[in-house]
Amino acid sequence: MPREITLILCDDHSLFREGIKKLLELEKDIKIIAETASGEELFGLLKTKRPDVILADIGLPGLDGISVAGKIKKLWPGIKILIMTIFEDKQHILEAIKAGAVGYLLKDVSIDELIDAIHKVNRGGVYFQSSIAPKILEEYLSLESGKKNTKYYKRAGLTEREREILRLIALGNTNKEISGILEISEKTVKNHINNIFQEINVKNRTQAAIFYLKEKT
Repeated sequence: MPREITLILCDDHSLFREGIKKLLELEKDIKIIAETASGEELFGLLKTKRPDVILADIGLPGLDGISVAGKIKKLWPGIKILIMTIFEDKQHILEAIKAGAVGYLLKDVSIDELIDAIHKVNRGGVYFQSSIAPKILEEYLSLESGKKNTKYYKRAGLTEREREILRLIALGNTNKEISGILEISEKTVKNHINNIFQEINVKNRTQAAIFYLKEKT
C-alpha cells in the first residue's frame, strides 16, 4: 500500500477550506495533517510538522502565498508548494513560479484535477491547470524576447533521447515515471536531466517545461 501524502491547507476563507478538506478526506492516500488561515500560522505549524505538500492560496492576510512559497523553498526545499487561488493574471502566476511553486490551480478546478495535481507534484512533477499554461508561456516569451542569450531557446546540444525526456518533463512526469516509459534507469534519467538543464540554461523542471512549450509554438 502506498504511503499517504501528507498535506497542509492554507487558506483564509474558512468555508472554502472546510469544503476542500471534506473532499480530500475522502481520498484514502491523502492525509490532511493541519489547516491554517495565514502564512504566519503556517510557519508556526512547520516547527513541528513536515507535510509532503502545502496547498496554499495567494491572497492570505499578512504574509501572502507567494512570500510563503519563497520562504518554504529556501527553508524546506523538499516540501511541494501547490498554489490554489482566484488570481489568474500573468503577474501572479509568474511570481508564484519564481518563488518556487511547482503547481498552480484556480479555485474553479474540479476535485479530480486537484487530486491529480497533488499526486503529480508529490511525485516530483509540476502541474499547471491547462487554462493558465498559455499565460505562462506568453509571459516568459515577453520577458526573454530582448535577451541576447538565445541559448535558452535553442535545442542545440540536446540528443533525441534528451528531447524526449524534455517532452515528458513538460507533461509533468517524474524521474521514476520517465524511467518506466523509456525503460532506462532513474540514474540515467537524472543524468540526462542535468545535461538538459545545462544545455537550455534553466534551473528547474518548471523552467524546462516552459522551454518545451516555447519550442512547440
